[in-house]
Amino acid sequence: MFGLTEYFSFYDVWSPLFLAATVLINVLYFGLTGPFRNRFSSSEPVPASKKLMFVIGTGLLYLAQGGPINMMSHMMFTFHMAMMALSYIIVPPLLLLAIPSWLWRYLLDRKPLKRLKLLTNPILSAVLFNTLFSFYHVPAVHDYVMTHYTEHIIYYIVLFIAAMLMWWPIVVPVPEWNSLTDVKKMGYVFLNGVLITPACALIIFASEPLYATYVDKEAWVQAMGYCISGDPVKMLAAFDGPSFFNWFTPIEDQQLGGILMKLIQETMYGCILFYVFVHWFRRESKDDDDFVDTAAEGQLNS
Repeated sequence: MFGLTEYFSFYDVWSPLFLAATVLINVLYFGLTGPFRNRFSSSEPVPASKKLMFVIGTGLLYLAQGGPINMMSHMMFTFHMAMMALSYIIVPPLLLLAIPSWLWRYLLDRKPLKRLKLLTNPILSAVLFNTLFSFYHVPAVHDYVMTHYTEHIIYYIVLFIAAMLMWWPIVVPVPEWNSLTDVKKMGYVFLNGVLITPACALIIFASEPLYATYVDKEAWVQAMGYCISGDPVKMLAAFDGPSFFNWFTPIEDQQLGGILMKLIQETMYGCILFYVFVHWFRRESKDDDDFVDTAAEGQLNS
């Protein structure tokens, strides 16, 4: 994919261990929602659409965090933003909706997760995710995280949890945890769109490259050293930096990455807004029809 296998091993490009973990998670999911479903109280059959969402969600997460897109995200900022959009904008709602409510109730009843309800407060979760996302794209923070493996893993895990919490008030996989009306959900989606805009604007309208990882050869080699096997120093001699793989100039790549992130975010949020609006409109129309029917029935009885 992307011609990467010409320069790197299959293991480096496709991360077999990450792929194996993804397969095992899917096996566990299909086991819990299939043969072992009756072990959970109040369990119900899981529709094929939810199972498909889980497969798609975990597949996209693998491609973004363990597959070719992950490797390309170390070479082009555009792919970095594509990875961020897939991991934190598209995958979380798919996984939240794919896990049935009865399984969520079981998980949330466990002691370590009982206190999560506080973190699903809409304002707190929106501010938490967008602050973490924006802080990560401060140039000094981004370059530090990209060149320090442990911090890189921890930050990405925390950001993914924050993304799940941010999406929770919108999709609400457990109905009794719903704290927002449809109108408030639309406002919440709009709020998230506003909060993420400054970070994207900083990237899009910058007059020079912001991140050393994509222009400095030494920083790039250090970052690449965490996702390939062998001696990363040899890459510097072989490829002479990230520009060898980049299709654009550094500033064009950076601007395109910011635009791509904003477009994906706006498209996803737009789809969610449309879904919530239609749901709200239908419910309001149904309530009006029920009111008219009740009033007519009352007049007939009188």
